[in-house]
Amino acid sequence: MIPRKKDPNLLNMFSHFEDILNHTHPLFTLAQKVRWSIFEEAFLPLYSQDAGRPAKSIRLMVGLLILKHIRNVSDESVVEQWSENNYYQYFCGETSFVAGVPCEASELVHFRKRIGETGIELILKESIRINGDDSNDSNVNIDTTVQEKNITFPTDAKLHKKIIDKCKRIADNEGISLRQSYTRTLKKLSVDQRFRNHPKNKAKAKKADKKVKTIAGRLVREIERNLAPRSIYQIDLDLFKRILAQTKQSINKIYSLHEPDVCCISKGKEHKKYEFGNKASIVKTDTGVIVGALGFRNEYDGHTLEPALEQVLRLTGQLPKKAKVDRGYRGKKQIGQTEIMIPSTPKKSDTYYQRNKISKAHKKRAAIEPIIGHIKADHRLNRNFYKGIVGDNINIMLAAAAFNFKRMMNKWKSSFLLYFKKLFSSIFDFIIFTNKINWSF
Repeated sequence: MIPRKKDPNLLNMFSHFEDILNHTHPLFTLAQKVRWSIFEEAFLPLYSQDAGRPAKSIRLMVGLLILKHIRNVSDESVVEQWSENNYYQYFCGETSFVAGVPCEASELVHFRKRIGETGIELILKESIRINGDDSNDSNVNIDTTVQEKNITFPTDAKLHKKIIDKCKRIADNEGISLRQSYTRTLKKLSVDQRFRNHPKNKAKAKKADKKVKTIAGRLVREIERNLAPRSIYQIDLDLFKRILAQTKQSINKIYSLHEPDVCCISKGKEHKKYEFGNKASIVKTDTGVIVGALGFRNEYDGHTLEPALEQVLRLTGQLPKKAKVDRGYRGKKQIGQTEIMIPSTPKKSDTYYQRNKISKAHKKRAAIEPIIGHIKADHRLNRNFYKGIVGDNINIMLAAAAFNFKRMMNKWKSSFLLYFKKLFSSIFDFIIFTNKINWSF
């Protein structure tokens, strides 16, 4: 059911946030700058008019999502911190202090599913608008990175053991009596699988791996024989059979049971040869605003350019004139009205001025690397905890939006500090000047 509206003019016996909070605080300023009405207009049709209980305020839920990624905390933590922080409460639309949590942490999950990728993109669009003229730049820099999924490092032995555990759980739920549980056998095989890198243990570990895989296959076939033809577990069993059939050279391998869409991506890093997750494309202006953030599976970088530029057009209303990329995007020099600039050996006919201009442009492109590092370290792009492919895309856009909001908060903070610095400096100069006059008399 649609959420109930609060009357902002309603008198309260306690102190009003407008009276007690610091108006120069970045979160207070951000709460004033964000156009909350656009979220209410866009998300209100997603609620029923009369069925069910009244929902939580749309501003509350959107505010919690923004705060979560700005502060780099979990759903549970942001809900808990909301009950302790006056600025969080004011940012989410409260007029005075409210004791207790605003909602259950799981309600944030349901809200993300309700608004989907389109709703999250609207939050990203608002974060771009907040940055004002800085986002109206005709030159952009584009790069891709890997957003790792919250899974353990995948090995065949781990997957086979998980299949065995899942099969036992299905048997317990359906009341199937297995011919053998293999509990003691698996315990002994686990001992044999240890220290596999030692030369004396390699053959023993390899033999144990093969035996575990055989046991997993037996249990899958036994469960399938004892279940109805169209069982609710048939999708899981088909997934188990795909994992057992795959080899080292298989294409589209499965690396996780609960996240089967995870890709193995190699970006040529010396310290981390393979990363397991999905590819994220980031579009940044020369002024430092992220105007595009999109998720992909494991496409070639050059194939991500067109969808990324289409998103920039949706979010900003204009296509950039130049897009600077690295050599991983070889293949395209022009997409629509946008010129794609790729580092290359300068022509002999180029003047010194032309060479210097291109060199500076590509040096400026390198500034996107530390920005990607900040998004990963500070705004939850480093490890994605959201479910499925939709969760991948949602996390990327929320992380980019949080970066844009944080950028403006830092800008406001520095401008306030600069103002006070000038004020105190002028007062100090005045005191020195008056002292000099007194000494002269």
